[in-house]
Amino acid sequence: MGKDKLKRFEENETFKNLFQPPPGVMYEKDFDLKGKWHEKYFKNNNPITLEIGCGKGEYTTGLAKMFPDRNFIGIDFKGARLWRGCKTAIENNLDNVAFIRNKIEFVGSFFDTDEISEIWITFPDPQSKKYKKRLTSARFLNNYSKFLKKNSIINLKTDSVLMHLFTLDIVKYNNLELLYANSDIYNTSEVDKLLEIKTHYEKLFLEENKKITYMKFRIDKDVEITNNKDFKFEETVK
Repeated sequence: MGKDKLKRFEENETFKNLFQPPPGVMYEKDFDLKGKWHEKYFKNNNPITLEIGCGKGEYTTGLAKMFPDRNFIGIDFKGARLWRGCKTAIENNLDNVAFIRNKIEFVGSFFDTDEISEIWITFPDPQSKKYKKRLTSARFLNNYSKFLKKNSIINLKTDSVLMHLFTLDIVKYNNLELLYANSDIYNTSEVDKLLEIKTHYEKLFLEENKKITYMKFRIDKDVEITNNKDFKFEETVK
């Protein structure tokens, strides 16, 4: 492990906006702030937006700058990446930001019923051979619905055609409300300011001339979401 990474891990321990419970602990109990983020951390009742797989926190901090009257939490397992997000929040005096270092599988252990108002999923691993591990698969969407408010919105921004089409299929297969979908967001006359935030990986993908896709849909807490086992990516892209 490089010296810079070790220094970042050490500095992570000093950040008051970063929470790092050991993954093993999450098997045994929920996180102490579950159900108490408004009261104990943010000290207000402003809605909370969660970025899943936040990487360096570009969206978490970028949205926090745009919307000071909302709260934002990013979760990722890579400590070196989270260091950058924490530093950005501190350097910009963003008191409406927090980060969690943990596995996405444990996200439900951090939030209680109706505690989160919106989710952003930015450039997740498309898991080309393991659809159940995709962050928009039925397994994960049903988990998110446990702590999302009713009729909350989930945003997906990705370079992966597979991830985009798979998620579109999930939305249609379960009769969820699709609010917007674009298979090439930068090939439009005007880009929404929310989509102008670029992550580290997005910049790399754009340099490779990859198309960036985006969609947003509304989750229905009363619907048990299921995967379409007949979904075939190869046929969809023809």
